[in-house]
Amino acid sequence: MKSKRPTISDVAAAAGVGAATVDRVLNGRARVKPETARRILQAAEAINYRAANILRERVKEVEQQQKLGFLLLKQSCLFYQGLGRELKHACVQAGHQPVLTYMEDLRPDVLAAELDALAGKVDAVALPVADHPQIRQVVRTLYERDIPVVTIVSDLGTAERMGFIGLDSRMAGRTAGWAVARLSQKPGKVGILLSSHRYACQDTCEVSFRSYFREKAQDFHVVEALISLEEPRLAQEGTLELLELHPDLVAIYVTGGGVEGVIDALRSSPRAQEITVVCNELTDLTRAALADGIVDLVISHPLPSLAEKTVDMMVRAIGAGKGFRPEIVTLPFELFTAENIEPTGC
Repeated sequence: MKSKRPTISDVAAAAGVGAATVDRVLNGRARVKPETARRILQAAEAINYRAANILRERVKEVEQQQKLGFLLLKQSCLFYQGLGRELKHACVQAGHQPVLTYMEDLRPDVLAAELDALAGKVDAVALPVADHPQIRQVVRTLYERDIPVVTIVSDLGTAERMGFIGLDSRMAGRTAGWAVARLSQKPGKVGILLSSHRYACQDTCEVSFRSYFREKAQDFHVVEALISLEEPRLAQEGTLELLELHPDLVAIYVTGGGVEGVIDALRSSPRAQEITVVCNELTDLTRAALADGIVDLVISHPLPSLAEKTVDMMVRAIGAGKGFRPEIVTLPFELFTAENIEPTGC
């Protein structure tokens, strides 16, 4: 009696999936996770399914291109514009499809909902994130759904995120303290602006900045931090308030967003050249402020390296599933002054 040829149902039973899932892989009808596609191929080969060669080609297609989602903060922020461009470039170079979403409303519930929505369209997500219970809960849910989440720039306090890529915030904060103490014309009050203490990177920068002065420069006094919520208008108002309240203000450290407002406030102040300013991220705006003497030092992420390593980690996490061991990648930060910047376009 002639033996019956294996069918799609036989492949599905051997792989432990539904026949519809095998059909999606075989005909490229919809996205299937790489590990699922590989399991189907292995089952097909084991039972000598006649279309195993076609499945093999489909698995290659699945593995070669992944949809990588990036949830970035305000598109009006020059830093996130630059980061978005580098992430797109890194995806294309690696043969993957980038899906970028920018968030203007940074309330935790809105961010959590947008993260969940984006995750339904992609194979993995990367984002800079505020450490908030609602966001942590979404990340845990995505972990159970086998959608890796990688944090960039600022980390999240949950074991379910698959990795973090960013600067050593403690080192960055202490470097900012060193710069202020060395560059200021005399000791005095020092202002500090944060987007939010919910951003772990900025919170650590502030703590480390203050610790430098406690240990190394006790004749300076760091005043209470002002919160900008990534809004240039609030940062501008906060800077003007610092200048008004503290005639002995000698420096300002901007750990996060809103630096546009700080620069605008200082450009309108006759005291601008008396104030040492340290901020984060080299953009066209901070580059011009360095050249004009408004800003003295910029501590910046190396964006091409950040983007490349983010894409690499996301793809590896997709392939490994829950077997992926979380990684922390610390990037060396770049330091810029008026003497080592290049003109825009060079």
